[in-house]
Amino acid sequence: MDFKLENSINKHLALPKKFGVELFIKREDQIHPFVSGNKYRKLKYNLQEAKKECFKTLLTFGGAFSNHIAAVASAGKRFGFHTIGIIRGEELKNKINENSTLRFAQQNGMQFKFVSRDEYRNKTSEDFLSRLKEEFGDFYLIPEGGTNPLAIKGCEEILTHEDKQFDYVCCSVGTGGTISGLINCSKPSQQVLGFPALKGNFLQQDISKFVTKSNWKLIADYHFGGYAKINEDLVTFINQFKADYNIQLDPVYTGKMLFGIFDLAKKGYFPKGSKILAIHTGGLQGIEGMNALLKKKNLPIITTN
Repeated sequence: MDFKLENSINKHLALPKKFGVELFIKREDQIHPFVSGNKYRKLKYNLQEAKKECFKTLLTFGGAFSNHIAAVASAGKRFGFHTIGIIRGEELKNKINENSTLRFAQQNGMQFKFVSRDEYRNKTSEDFLSRLKEEFGDFYLIPEGGTNPLAIKGCEEILTHEDKQFDYVCCSVGTGGTISGLINCSKPSQQVLGFPALKGNFLQQDISKFVTKSNWKLIADYHFGGYAKINEDLVTFINQFKADYNIQLDPVYTGKMLFGIFDLAKKGYFPKGSKILAIHTGGLQGIEGMNALLKKKNLPIITTN
């Protein structure tokens, strides 16, 4: 079971010479139009396992603009699974057509259950999952964000033999699955840097459950206030990056990571001559919804053409 994929390539980015480093970006966003980047990597072995165990239904969790929800819906349709999304926020029930992510997921056959934020916090409890099985029947459970051991196995395939040349491997961090896979397949000489998109220090503990190496670090200075938070500085950076390199960044994950890498390079964080690889994890489907929110706040929007 596999998608028809484009090859992931490393593109060199011309940085100001004063930075003294080389930066490349791995275009994981280009491997599939709808299940791109780390979402493909996380789902690959989970879908194989679901098929092997003869499950007909996939059930997962996500918020209003979740890349994961969109990816599971698209992958489910491609491989013949019924998909169910448990969505955070009861107020979204009557706003599906106003939300580009939920609209896309529904068009790909996903069935929704909207729950309150308080109820959503119990998504991993046995009682909550039992009630979902009573309501929907048997299903293959994929956690919020897709992170589990099979997801990490998929993310371990992001780096190739050619990538051993890099001194630093950088990625954005949501639930910790992608960086865990990168750490597991990194070389001892490499440092893996994670840029959390969420506030809080809980990710350190979550990642430590899946890795044994110590060549990694979380840089928590570039979350812009928390998950899906954004300001005019970040929009300006994303738009300038698009103009300079013809690469679209998403505002929730990859945009924040690249903002952080550029800022660290300016401040001399990386030793002179360092080679840095940034992983583009996709997530571009969320730009439409983010732009709608930016317009409501009378803020500049993210350029997409």
